[in-house]
Formats: sequence, C-alpha cells, structure tokens
Amino acid sequence: MGWSIPLIPMIPKRLSLLVPIAVLPSGFGTNSHTSFLSNSVNSSVIASTQSLLANASNTSLGSSSNNSSSSSSSPSRYESQKRRDWDTFGQYLRNNKPPLCFPTFNPSHVLEFLHYLDQFGKTKIHIQTCPYFGVPNPPTACPCPFRQAWGSLDALVGRLRAAYDEHGGNPEINPFGAPEVRRFLREVRDFQAKSRGISYEKKRKRPKKKDGEDYQEP
Repeated sequence: MGWSIPLIPMIPKRLSLLVPIAVLPSGFGTNSHTSFLSNSVNSSVIASTQSLLANASNTSLGSSSNNSSSSSSSPSRYESQKRRDWDTFGQYLRNNKPPLCFPTFNPSHVLEFLHYLDQFGKTKIHIQTCPYFGVPNPPTACPCPFRQAWGSLDALVGRLRAAYDEHGGNPEINPFGAPEVRRFLREVRDFQAKSRGISYEKKRKRPKKKDGEDYQEP
C-alpha cells in the first residue's frame, strides 16, 4: 500500500520558516495520521505566533521607554539657550584685556557686553534727526543703525542672572541684577519705544465683575 501526502493547513509566509517539516514515512495516508499531523502543525503555528507577538510587544515597550527617558533627560529650550548665553559671556570675558573670569567681573563689564552685542542686532533704531523717528512702519529705508531689541536684551540678562546663581555666584551681589543694569534696560526700552513708535507697556487686565456689581475705573 502506497502513501499519500496529507493536506497541510495554509501557513503564513512569515511563520513558514519556523514550522519544522518532517519526512513522511510510508503508511501516513490514513485519516488518523492526517489528523495527527494537522494538529501538530496547528500547535506549532499557534506557539510561533504567540512568540512573535510577545517579542513585538517587548520591542515596542522597550522603544517607548527609551524615547520617554531620552526626552526627559534632554534639556529644555530655555536651559539650552541659557547655557549658550553663559558660554558666550564667558568667551567675551576671556577675550577682554586683561582677561577676566568668573566671578571677578562687575556690572560695568555687563554693560560693556550688552553694548558689544549691538553690532549683531537686527532691529532698526531711528535716531532723533531721522524723518522716520517715531514712525512704526517707515515707507522707505534709512541709514539709521541696527541694534539689539530691548526685549532680547531683557530676556538675555534674565537668563544670565539665573546662570550666575547656578554657577555658585552670590545672589546678593549678582552683577546682572545691579541697579545700573536695570536702569540701562529701562533707558533702552523707553528710547526704542519712542524711536520705533511703539509701546512696551503691558495692558492692564480689567478685573472680572462680580454678580450684581458694576466695575468702575479708579
């Protein structure tokens, strides 16, 4: 009596390599033998599928945990900018004649640094003799110089003031918070507001009216 190849269930291509193919001896043509082989193949397919799903799940969880840990460890945009500002100021001190180092500088060096940055400014500041002095949107160009905008300088000083404290400086004598530096920033703000015809004053928020009451301006 010859033997015949039993019908084997369809196996996905991805799993076909994982299913062992046995050599069929003679006598495997009966229904009992066919049922036995089919059950063995189905069991192998199920076990292989479960193993692949488990590996895929572990890989996904591992990648998500790595992404979350890397995002939590990376510094924020503010911290990165603060570090770059501190490095730039430190380079300026080292290039000074004579060279300076932390914390041997004073508020006058901070003011010199702010003036030094004006050469890299991109904000047009009209001088008082310019016909466009106080004009918000001049129709044509003028030879007035470019300067650092007050908002940029104010934010820069704030970051450097925080970096000074973080690097072990004495907060009570922080040069970036000295009265002369604050006065300089106020003067820059007032002059640029007049020169550009804009206002830096923050609008006051009107308090909410209570039920049954009318708000009156003081």
